[in-house]
Amino acid sequence: MTITRYALIGAGHRAQMYVDAITDTYADRAALVAICEPNPGRAAHYADLVAGRGFAAPTTWQPDRLEEMIAAERVDRVIVCARDDLHAELIVRSLEAGADVVVEKPLTIDADSAAAIEAAVERTGRRVVLTFNYRYSPRNSALRQVLQEGLIGEITSIDFSWMLDTMHGADYFRRWHREKVHSGGLLVHKSSHHFDLVNWWLRSTPRRVYASGGLRFYGAENAAVRGLGPRPERGTHDGAHDPFELDLRGDARLKELYLDTEAHDGYLRDRDVFGPGITIEDNLALVVDYASGATLSYSLNAHAPWEGYRVAVNGTLGRAELEVVERGAVLDDEGLHPVLDPSATDAGGTASLRPQGERLLVQRHWEEAAVVPIVNAAGGHGGGDALLLADVFVGPGDDPLARPADWRDGVQSIAVGIAGNRSLATGLPVEVADLGVPLLARERA
Repeated sequence: MTITRYALIGAGHRAQMYVDAITDTYADRAALVAICEPNPGRAAHYADLVAGRGFAAPTTWQPDRLEEMIAAERVDRVIVCARDDLHAELIVRSLEAGADVVVEKPLTIDADSAAAIEAAVERTGRRVVLTFNYRYSPRNSALRQVLQEGLIGEITSIDFSWMLDTMHGADYFRRWHREKVHSGGLLVHKSSHHFDLVNWWLRSTPRRVYASGGLRFYGAENAAVRGLGPRPERGTHDGAHDPFELDLRGDARLKELYLDTEAHDGYLRDRDVFGPGITIEDNLALVVDYASGATLSYSLNAHAPWEGYRVAVNGTLGRAELEVVERGAVLDDEGLHPVLDPSATDAGGTASLRPQGERLLVQRHWEEAAVVPIVNAAGGHGGGDALLLADVFVGPGDDPLARPADWRDGVQSIAVGIAGNRSLATGLPVEVADLGVPLLARERA
């Protein structure tokens, strides 16, 4: 069997999934031969991990030598896990150097760089694969199946609410994501997952976006209004802690990847969520019109007491409803740090009123509601991660649900967020075709 030679670009936390896949399940067809990462400590972390599993240690390179790395190591494909605003340059350079690309969402963060990726794909003829793992989650696939089979008729509207809790949601305000110039804000970084789901469920393309929202909970100004008082600049410190602080010393892997490597680049992974300099929103609402005629109403809250989402799809024959509770509560463990509630019980040991779980209902007009089975498997996202990795490393087969995604899907997903950011700035609705990305203009035509 031919071994595909991979290079990893960006060696942060997310890279672990790909390194594990290459050195385990797909070791017979893939080899990690190089790591391109500006922080030598993080590069060494993964190089040592690969070597410790009995494989040849990948060579390590700085980003300014990316093309040299691809040539010297005969790289077939790169996996981009770098900061969002760096994706486009790294993708374009890799394509032009002769490598295909696998990239974490979002594809990029603005219209100009999306257009640059489109031009590079057309110029080089090489492939760009997007890893939208939410498509592969059994619950989301089950909803796609319901809609695809026409059980509720033609789709007229979707109501989609996503709750990020004070553990997961807060984390976007500790790290580089808190600065919109690096992440595009939650509308691009996080919500691109959600917009891709809607695009995929509808099998249609977004046309017009109107957005409203702001930074209303996190940040220094909100903290001052609520009288929170002086706070430490970061969560890793001696003394008393509160549930919004992340002490990197409490997680061996985060400590090794970030705390122990700070001297190389000065990056702080544990900044105070109520500190200054946050430029992204934590409350967002959008109305999106689609080419099919359907309308999406979407909301995102990043400081909820529980985590999960609710989707209601209205059709000409009825309605489908998906409700997911990923975490029913975030509890304060004696004020030291936030902890999960895996047993779905409250502090007194009684059953939680919001237990972890998922339910998909379909109710057609003049009929009782019916439960649609959701069949999960072992592994992340109900077994969805394993399906995604198989498509990445083996290649997509004949998937009746059309889950594999490429750069076009990536552009369509970020188009909603980019247009949403423009709408936030102007207070006006934004036509997706006016963003300046050729693909989006052609879609309207």
